[in-house]
Amino acid sequence: MPLPGTRDAGAVTGPAGRVAPVTLPTATAPHARPAAPATGAGDARPAEPAAAFSRPALLTRLTGLPTGRWRSVLGPASVWVPLVLTLLAGLLRFWNLDHPAKLLFDETYYVKDGWSLLHFGYEREWPKEIDEKFAQGLATPSAGPEYVVHPPLGKWLIAWGMAIFGTDHGLGWRAASATFGTLTVLVTTLVAQRLFRSVALAALAGLFMAVDGQQVVLSRVSILDIFLGFFVILSFYLVLVDRDSGRRRLALAIAANAEANGGVPSRGFMERGPRLGWRPWRLVLGVSLGALCSIKWSGIAFVAVFCLLVVWWDCQARRTAGIRRWLSAGILRDGIPAFFYTIPAAHVTYLITWTGWFLHPGAYGHGATKDVTGFFSLIPEPLRDLWRYHVTAYTFHNGLTSPHPAASNPWTWLFAGRPVLIQYDTAEKHGVPCSPGGDCIQVMTDLPNPTLWWAGTAAIVVVLWAFLGRRDWRALAILSGVLAGYIPWLFFPLRTGFIFYTTGYQPFMVLAVVYVLGLIAGRPSDPPRRRRTGLVIVLGFAALVVLVSWWFWPVWTGSTITPFEYRLRLWLPSWG
Repeated sequence: MPLPGTRDAGAVTGPAGRVAPVTLPTATAPHARPAAPATGAGDARPAEPAAAFSRPALLTRLTGLPTGRWRSVLGPASVWVPLVLTLLAGLLRFWNLDHPAKLLFDETYYVKDGWSLLHFGYEREWPKEIDEKFAQGLATPSAGPEYVVHPPLGKWLIAWGMAIFGTDHGLGWRAASATFGTLTVLVTTLVAQRLFRSVALAALAGLFMAVDGQQVVLSRVSILDIFLGFFVILSFYLVLVDRDSGRRRLALAIAANAEANGGVPSRGFMERGPRLGWRPWRLVLGVSLGALCSIKWSGIAFVAVFCLLVVWWDCQARRTAGIRRWLSAGILRDGIPAFFYTIPAAHVTYLITWTGWFLHPGAYGHGATKDVTGFFSLIPEPLRDLWRYHVTAYTFHNGLTSPHPAASNPWTWLFAGRPVLIQYDTAEKHGVPCSPGGDCIQVMTDLPNPTLWWAGTAAIVVVLWAFLGRRDWRALAILSGVLAGYIPWLFFPLRTGFIFYTTGYQPFMVLAVVYVLGLIAGRPSDPPRRRRTGLVIVLGFAALVVLVSWWFWPVWTGSTITPFEYRLRLWLPSWG
């Protein structure tokens, strides 16, 4: 269960199907032909330059495997392990999903918006104090449009869940959240497999996501953030798929040129390297990023960071392959085409999610620019109205500083300082079932698993060290998600925020923990005693995470407990 590779290397399989570490050199000078690199862990350098540009050598240098296809070395477990963890996640999320049979927290907005989209195609205004009647299936909105400040895709997903399971009970309201929360576990497991080339490490990532409290709670409550987290990790998975695909194609293109020139690529060809042409995964990535931004605009930061990461990896791939002008070639031959694949696809996808708004002139914001003159009058009125709508929504978000009892500063998110109390029902006020003379409550809080969360914060520091000290591409990959998901919030310290805004980067915290556990587990070449010690620590930590999740399960699912049992779970005063 080791963490393979450093720098920009891949991994090869070692004894018993484990993933063995590989350290591969990069070109030392961008304008000179590199010395022939090693073909694998522990191998001597080839005596002839031609050996460095054979197909197996190039694929090993760029992907870590002589075939360039890593999945085949992981075996059948790479299929059934993610499926088993997905099943576990689904059971934890769909179990008793109808409870409680009332709207919770911001469900009062998003579920009713989803209902309006399902029946009318756009959001309508609802009377106040109508949640109880809505839960009974007795409420309808007014004829007027509702001013909403989040894009529509998340609410459409909620609407589709209600279309399948019904609109007057919790299962229908929350089915989409539970589904996408379950899929988040699956995709995170696949990301870890592709990142670490290890089924064991991927299993840890999937397990941690499956049993984490914030992931469980947000999958069992119908608000937008679980959808945001899903499209973030899906987009990141597509970034990794494109990385592997692009490196394999680069290796094959250079090898083909070498074969045509007596075993060594021509000097002119290696000046900038090949054009890789159509990159379909980048188009798919654009669609995913467009969907991400149509959940919440905080997805824009991930668009920027992931696109920059894609181009940087392209440049590094050319450098590793021995391309002399690797930086300019990576930008011009990979980066610019990537822009025209990804960004237009994201824009088109985003606009498509607004189809309901475009088709219904009664939706909020139509007609806002009907009196515009001059140049802007040449733009179709619906597009002008949508732009004006976005300007007003941005103004709202930028000025949102109203106090809220569950609000928290981004600095406290690193320590889970202030979780959101989503439900607190008592026997006396809300009719919580209880034995005669007893005192019973039902509580639901989006508190993350504290052991996992605190370990994740510490692990980010280790991952940063690994990137700065070892130039490990996996560390950079993990840090990219933390950078996009967390750092932007630090520039808005006065804005009203909540800990569940961390859902976008939470999978990367889990990946950071798994990265560190891989280091602790050691390498196959380490002494047996070192390996046994590492394995005990890793398994002990995993068992502790599961045990802590069991302990907090009642306050993640609104189970009936006593106030005393609740206080036992308030490890910090700010959790209450």
